[in-house]
Amino acid sequence: MTEQRVAIVTGAGTGIGFAIAEQFLKVGIRVILNSHHELAPAEQTIIDQYSTAIVVTGDVTQETTADELVTQAMNHFGRLDILINNAGITRDKLLTRMAAADFTAVMTTNVFGAFNLTKAAMKVMQKARQGAIVNLSSISGLHGNIGQANYAASKAAIVGLTKASAKEGALRQIRVNAIAPGMIATAMTGAMSEKRQAAAREVIPLKRFGTVAEIATTALFLVNNAYITGQVITVDGGLTI
Repeated sequence: MTEQRVAIVTGAGTGIGFAIAEQFLKVGIRVILNSHHELAPAEQTIIDQYSTAIVVTGDVTQETTADELVTQAMNHFGRLDILINNAGITRDKLLTRMAAADFTAVMTTNVFGAFNLTKAAMKVMQKARQGAIVNLSSISGLHGNIGQANYAASKAAIVGLTKASAKEGALRQIRVNAIAPGMIATAMTGAMSEKRQAAAREVIPLKRFGTVAEIATTALFLVNNAYITGQVITVDGGLTI
């Protein structure tokens, strides 16, 4: 039953991660929200409305954080059914001007963070012989993007991680899928100039940016459909048609 399930959502402090956590809470899924920093007052006020939500700060690049999140789920709720690997960063720059440290930082957070949580969560899910994992990739990981060699590489790696772990997870009825968002209305896209935003909307067939709610409902669909695994669902308004 939906109301019995427990989810961990990483990168849940803002944007897509917070929207997914809130969507899950609305339908009765209990949620461990992970953020690198404490939630902002507005987000904390929303979470305070739910007794089924626990916020755990921590850096997903550390195995100890992954273990702590799984421990919190088991100690508070006695189970773990869902993992959303959303934590990620960007450090955009043209490849020839990109510092090795910027490439390493993005790969470490985006890829090793997902690896750490997947490894920790799957150990519990394997014993329960069920579970659903959704990784956040990006259309940049599927098609590349100028100035995002590090980000595109990390999100392409997420696709590989998704497919490999889906094959391993299927042995114990654990499903693993990915979402590849396109241009989504977040603080990141909001920082773009209006001219750049208008140009971006012009090349999107639906002529608008997506919403974090549309990514959240996709995540809910994937954790609810028991016969989808190893897939990458593109949510981009037709940008990559």
